[in-house]
Amino acid sequence: MADYLIKSLGFSREQAISTSTKVSHLKPAGNPDSIINFFIQNGFNKSQIKDMIYSAPKILLTDVEKTLKPKIRVFQDLGLSGSDLAKVIPSNSVVERDLNSHIIPALELLKSILITDENVVRALKRSRRLLWYPRYFQQNIALLQNYGVSDERIRKLILKNPDNFLWGPKWLENIMIRVEEYLGIPRHSAMFLYGVLALAALSEKTLEAKFQIFKSYGWTESDIRTMAKANPLCLTISDAKIRSGLDLFMKELGYKPDYLSLHSVLLKLSLEKRILPRNVVLQVLKDKKLLKKNYSLYTVMISTDSQFLEKFVLPYKEEVPELYDVYIGSMPSPVNADAAAVE
Repeated sequence: MADYLIKSLGFSREQAISTSTKVSHLKPAGNPDSIINFFIQNGFNKSQIKDMIYSAPKILLTDVEKTLKPKIRVFQDLGLSGSDLAKVIPSNSVVERDLNSHIIPALELLKSILITDENVVRALKRSRRLLWYPRYFQQNIALLQNYGVSDERIRKLILKNPDNFLWGPKWLENIMIRVEEYLGIPRHSAMFLYGVLALAALSEKTLEAKFQIFKSYGWTESDIRTMAKANPLCLTISDAKIRSGLDLFMKELGYKPDYLSLHSVLLKLSLEKRILPRNVVLQVLKDKKLLKKNYSLYTVMISTDSQFLEKFVLPYKEEVPELYDVYIGSMPSPVNADAAAVE
């Protein structure tokens, strides 16, 4: 078996011995050639087949007609084909999960929440673990629904990051309690679910350290909670990025905590690619007294590249012909396609 794996799938000697040893005491239901050919015929490449077998050696012993075909067909019926099948199907599910008692119910559960086959496929492509832990998934969905989180919001978040729904239900419930009690975000708020994601990503010690960074810049507890209620994911910004942003906005540009706490998305934007280049343009226009009104920092910074060019660069080509070059030159990398198109 070890020699076969080396010659047919390119296993290393060590991998082949380890894999064959795990199944040497078991009786095969089929032959390896038919199994490998089956996967190849269904669009798997040899590297993907190797990974599957290395992860779940029992695949080599399965019966193609009785075991593999029915299970693969279920996923094909969802719209999966070719190499996408290998990306979605957990190797162990092929041999260890029963089709009727596990795989089909798990897929039906996903579809009951995600509505369409296309959404189920999209979620599985992001996390094949959804098929492994359907019980946790179901309990967590029910918990969120009991907290008043709408199915639509749950669905959107599943499609964005399905692994967030595979936490232990008791742990998740504790997080949800902390979102309400510690961050002060009520469960009916559109930000509640994002508060859950934020606290799930941060230990209590790490969160307290984040609070201390803001306080060192003169923020009050109220300022921080105002920010958290409006945009809880700002709490997940790295410490270095928080400090860099506060240094710029507060120490250099003179903005106060009450403004930044209400416009906290500014802290998430790239300083190098967006904030600094645009600030250079604004400063040039202010120095030349060309701005006809005071624009808020938030309005300027959240506009798209093309909107910024059309409003703050192109109208001043005659008065400040070098402005475009100043803007592009202040960026760390080439301007994106839509900015170049405007030029």
